[in-house]
Amino acid sequence: MKKIVKLEGLCCANCAAKIEDGVKKLPGVKEATLSFMTQRLVMEVEDGREDEVIAAARKVADKIEPEAEFRVVR
Repeated sequence: MKKIVKLEGLCCANCAAKIEDGVKKLPGVKEATLSFMTQRLVMEVEDGREDEVIAAARKVADKIEPEAEFRVVR
């Protein structure tokens, strides 16, 4: 299942890359890309693990970029 998260307030492309790398390593994530320009994190997640992955991705983002707003778009 595809999940899209808006990360408003990313300070740099390096932080975006670190968040992307961290999310890619999460259990249940098949693929993840984070664009600094659009500030959108697009993840392909195993069915049934959406809530678990979103919670874990939020923790990864908060650790690297605590000022960014993490909002699930769909």
